[in-house]
Amino acid sequence: MSDVAPAAVFGTLLPGFVGTTLPSWLETRLREGLAGVCLFGENIVDPAQTRALTDAIRAANPCAIIAIDEEGGDVTRLHAATGAPFPGNAVLGRLDDLELTGAVGAAVAGELAAAGVNLNFAPDVDVNSNPDNPVIGVRSFGADARLVARHSAAWIAAHEAAGVAVSAKHFPGHGDTAQDSHLALPVVEASRAELDERELPPFAASIAAGARTIMSSHIVVPALDGPKTPATFSRAVLDDLLRSSLGFAGVVVSDALDMAGASGEVGIPRAAALALEAGCDLLCIGTRNTDEQLALIEAAVRAAVARDELPASRIEEAAARVAALGAQLAATVPGGAELPGDSDADAASGDGWSSGPPPVSAERIRTAFEVKPGAAPAAGATLVTIETTANIAVGHSPWGVAAAGGAVVEVREEDAAGVLASLTAGDGGLAPLVLIGKDNHRHAWVRELIDEARATRPGTIAIDMGWPAPDRAYADVATFGASRIVGAALIDWLERP
Repeated sequence: MSDVAPAAVFGTLLPGFVGTTLPSWLETRLREGLAGVCLFGENIVDPAQTRALTDAIRAANPCAIIAIDEEGGDVTRLHAATGAPFPGNAVLGRLDDLELTGAVGAAVAGELAAAGVNLNFAPDVDVNSNPDNPVIGVRSFGADARLVARHSAAWIAAHEAAGVAVSAKHFPGHGDTAQDSHLALPVVEASRAELDERELPPFAASIAAGARTIMSSHIVVPALDGPKTPATFSRAVLDDLLRSSLGFAGVVVSDALDMAGASGEVGIPRAAALALEAGCDLLCIGTRNTDEQLALIEAAVRAAVARDELPASRIEEAAARVAALGAQLAATVPGGAELPGDSDADAASGDGWSSGPPPVSAERIRTAFEVKPGAAPAAGATLVTIETTANIAVGHSPWGVAAAGGAVVEVREEDAAGVLASLTAGDGGLAPLVLIGKDNHRHAWVRELIDEARATRPGTIAIDMGWPAPDRAYADVATFGASRIVGAALIDWLERP
């Protein structure tokens, strides 16, 4: 009967945890060789607390990988309480300035280094070819593969040069999906020729730019490995395509295994064994993991080895790759970076994280907006933020005008009629509105709300801070992002259209 050492199994695992200090069970696991941890917004309070947390992690395991999702836009963990001070990928793609894109990548890495984080699950290098995509959208640099490839390379090269590793995601490409893999198992019905032309160039560019890790996706691509196998569980995708064809020699990271696209039918322990067998090296487990869950994963992996379903050598290979990356990162992060919050510029940045001014001004971000001819806010219009259900990757971070400190009225589906009826002009008539949403065309109630407001309130305009429909029917203004600085740019436009 085959077996593998528990330390090798734990050398591939990257759990999340509950709390803002290091739990004792996790400290013990780290001392025993756990690969590292993944931080989420709920683990972060401020720069000093975060650096104390990462110092504690590193004290338990000096070569621990400390990972986070900090995409530099709508998806942020350091700035979860305020919204990010960076414009996000879609805005950068529309500005199409590679030097600026590199500056944002470097600035994000600088914040992470100061926080003691050494692996960033970013950038998103998916080509957002489907405008109805519920989970990628403005996280992508755009819908053109060549543009996405060159901006991915610029962002990655600058970020890696700052000593913090990236994870280009979501291989082999999540852009042409109509489902969210957090909630389901999406299928990309593209031919191999279409994949070669559209999905794969950004990953090839990412590898050439020095990406030390690449993240797999929980999607099915029948052209690569039949109609049922998620990429995270596919040796054809991870070994034959990513390693053999594209030449990637770094660490393959799984997307979170608590997502429905991975473990919805088999459970997290079995998903871990399947991901390792397919070629994943570092397993992102999820958010609020426990010691008991890690023990179940260890047992499932060792059982798969005992049944000769999973070679022990595969786990040892994965653990060795992860350990080598951890040793590399131990030499560069923390790199003596000053903690944010020690200067007047830091104090003015909004949440204590950013040091100095952002790499791009709100005024320049305005130039990335798409504005229909004649669109402008009516005099006396009320700003209304349309709150739809945030996708799980973005979470509940402040966004748009509210994140930038602007005064808005919030409306949700259940209270839309009552809230809008209360918004009257000085004469008691119906006041014009500025309706601000994200991905407006994807929500039936939002479309109906915009149609009714346009019909009954002359001067009403609709603003989409997500990825708008191709016909722009529900976007008189499209900002292609909703981070704090994009919200500031929108306020600037509303004041000076």
